[in-house]
Amino acid sequence: MTATAEFERFRPQPLEPLTAFRAFRKLVRNKEDTAQVFEIMRALSGRSIARGYDRMLRTMEGGRQAFLRDELAHRLDDPAWLARFGPGTVGAAYRDFREARGFTAEGLAEEARKVAPLVDAQHPVIWYSRRLRDVHDIWHVLTGYRTDALGEACVVAFSHAQTGNLGFAFIGWGAAREIQRENRSIPARRAVLQAWRNGRAARWLPGLDYEALLAEPLETARARLNLRSPTVYDAVPEAALASLKLRA
Repeated sequence: MTATAEFERFRPQPLEPLTAFRAFRKLVRNKEDTAQVFEIMRALSGRSIARGYDRMLRTMEGGRQAFLRDELAHRLDDPAWLARFGPGTVGAAYRDFREARGFTAEGLAEEARKVAPLVDAQHPVIWYSRRLRDVHDIWHVLTGYRTDALGEACVVAFSHAQTGNLGFAFIGWGAAREIQRENRSIPARRAVLQAWRNGRAARWLPGLDYEALLAEPLETARARLNLRSPTVYDAVPEAALASLKLRA
């Protein structure tokens, strides 16, 4: 560490709405360009990451997690660790979810590094931002939203309600608008609004003990955390979701 870096002040990310808009246009043109998602998140995170970390410290469990500072990506990409979770648990559902799609936590991390070179920095607030990144697919499992375009829009709307990060709201509402334009029969805006309300009603998820959560029966966890059913999303035929050109 240089002398300059040692005394450099940590500053929240300033809001960059034009950067977010340009990144969203690129994402619409190329739905596989996941790095643009992280560019939007970086551009619109503002003070939400620091505020979320402060919120962790105000609870006993959140403070314990902040003290331990586990890197969830390392655990989630360990097959032996994931194999510990029995049938019916959150961990088993997460394991099935990622195996069916070929997802890895490190894959998401690599996309984040393309636009956020400090994403691996040893700083508690940046650690918290990595935590939010790494629990994204667990939140898919908990909320019941799949990885089609509408499911992703709903998860990020839920995430905005949980974290206050404007990037989540921008992506969720923008994706809903694009889906509605493509297929007016899909109630994308209503589904996204319900997801946001579900996020507001749920317990605060970032500060949980995720190792304990993954060992818990899925339905028990959903009830304990007050995770409501995504009824609007569930009512959309799978064939309609699969036909969307706006891919997640």
